[in-house]
Amino acid sequence: MNTIAVVYHSAHGHTGYIAGKIAEGAASESLATVSLLKAEELIAAPEVLSRYDGLILGSPTYLGGVSAPFKALMDRTGGLWRQQKLKGKLAAGFTVSSLPSGDKQSTLQSMLVFCMQHGMIWVGNPVMPEQRAGVPCDEAANRLGSWTGLMAQAGHGAAADAFPPGDTRGAILFGRNFAQTVARFTCHDPVASGNGVTA
Repeated sequence: MNTIAVVYHSAHGHTGYIAGKIAEGAASESLATVSLLKAEELIAAPEVLSRYDGLILGSPTYLGGVSAPFKALMDRTGGLWRQQKLKGKLAAGFTVSSLPSGDKQSTLQSMLVFCMQHGMIWVGNPVMPEQRAGVPCDEAANRLGSWTGLMAQAGHGAAADAFPPGDTRGAILFGRNFAQTVARFTCHDPVASGNGVTA
């Protein structure tokens, strides 16, 4: 079975809550074994990341970028980069801030560039914003309109699970899509299955 890690940092529980919903979605169709991993616990052992078929990265947006603990993990993967240990793996990203924008796009772009430097394959967010179908904004999946990755918003000082229902459901859909994508990529490798064309 495929393996997926949801790797996140969460200072106040909001990003952790969304990480859990993404993991729930990724595990919902029994396509993969899903692990929730805290970024700060991987700083001393970043090689753990190489064990997974797919990585979903999550951080709150702080001043337009990832949090310090998440950046510390990113910086510790230099050895993995030199050995190309993450090359060809699938990756996706999500972020949470207390404002509808909060410059969350900058955070997702920093994750994307990080994954590109490792030779990973980025999976975006294909969920169409449901407001266009008449769903009330707070109930609409992808209500913030992000295709680079998943964005969610929790009010400043709100409880860790105090998200609009659309953000929670969107996280589940995001995780499910990622697991489906990993399954498609790993099940149809013509070289691995012996069906590749050789010269």
